Amino acid sequence: MSTRRSLLAWPGLALLASLASFSGCGFQLRGQAPLPFRRLYSGFARNSAIGAELRSLIRVSSDTVVVDRVDDADARLEVLLERREREIIAFSSTGRPREFQLRLRLRFRLLDARGAEWLGPTELLLRREIVSTDIDVVSKQQEEEMLHREMEADAVQQLLRRLAAVKPRQ
Repeated sequence: MSTRRSLLAWPGLALLASLASFSGCGFQLRGQAPLPFRRLYSGFARNSAIGAELRSLIRVSSDTVVVDRVDDADARLEVLLERREREIIAFSSTGRPREFQLRLRLRFRLLDARGAEWLGPTELLLRREIVSTDIDVVSKQQEEEMLHREMEADAVQQLLRRLAAVKPRQ
């Protein structure tokens, strides 16, 4: 039996061989970088989807604890702006809005326990386009909400990467 035939006869063998080669080359999935502080106060509103996602992700992937009181924190995340935006960018031949740009703006800064700035005001801006028709109004509303949730999750990942890169001043 040829080598090629034996690999086809054992489909799992090719997968196993490729996984073994990854382990030898040092390949590793990118994990969450550790945050440079032990206790964080999150300045997001209680009903903020981004704030809830951030607290949840920190809880499961970090040694950092999100605290409820500013006085208990080593670092304080101040949310300066959190806003969803929707802009018409194209019209149909009948003059109805046809294409929209969805945006999520998040502006924040990071302070230490004494109020010294570790990370100056930083803005994250995420954009998605959506095309609309008069027929699929309900499904487009669902798609728009899904795109907003996707942008919020992406914003949290970007926020965490920026927080992990902070070098606290002693």
